[in-house]
Amino acid sequence: MKLVSVFLLLLAPLLASCQQLLRPIDCSAIYLQENSKPSGVYTIYPNGKRSAVKVYCDMTSEGGRWTVFQRRMDGTLNFYRGWDQYKTGFGNGAGEYWLGLDNIYYLTNNKKSELMVEMEDFEGRKAFARYSSFSVGAAGGGFVLTVSGFSGGAGDSLATHNGMKFSTFDKDQDNYGGNCARSYLGAFWYNGCGHTNPNGIYRWGADGTISYVGVEWVHWKGYNYSLKTISMKVRPVL
Repeated sequence: MKLVSVFLLLLAPLLASCQQLLRPIDCSAIYLQENSKPSGVYTIYPNGKRSAVKVYCDMTSEGGRWTVFQRRMDGTLNFYRGWDQYKTGFGNGAGEYWLGLDNIYYLTNNKKSELMVEMEDFEGRKAFARYSSFSVGAAGGGFVLTVSGFSGGAGDSLATHNGMKFSTFDKDQDNYGGNCARSYLGAFWYNGCGHTNPNGIYRWGADGTISYVGVEWVHWKGYNYSLKTISMKVRPVL
């Protein structure tokens, strides 16, 4: 009986390791298992075996390992949605999607993580913003954004959003007298209201017909220029 107990004790770490291989928590874990895997859609488990979700893994940009949690590319998906959908996620890993605030929290909880925001305009120009520290707090606190350590050519459009709770049209947690999510037709960590609106209405470049509602990154293209593509991706700092 003692021999069996010893065997089980020795086997436990191996079993835990196998579970990690079978159920990677993020794209970084997949990359570290096999760094020759291409970018594409993979299944990850941010919060254990019952939390399976398909995401796009960027295995090439700046060393790879990135888990994409937000992506706009063609305007095929409606992002003007309520709190429950932003909490759990929506869309498709092969196209446009939002991974869900719960999942972003699990990906950044209790580990140092970094953020990359990549974008492209309708003239084919590309830019990025990178942050050396990024995390999202728990649901009970309103999913507070903590971000710092900017670098990149797109300009720092997240600074004013740092420390803010997430807001949707049906859950207003911003510092504005009105409702930023309703005014900007989006959902984000609005302040009052802010310098980026990645979940706004998909439009085609410069358009000031209705101000501030597009997919904007103000420090790169200014207000009322809606981007062709934008993606937000996270990975743990090794």
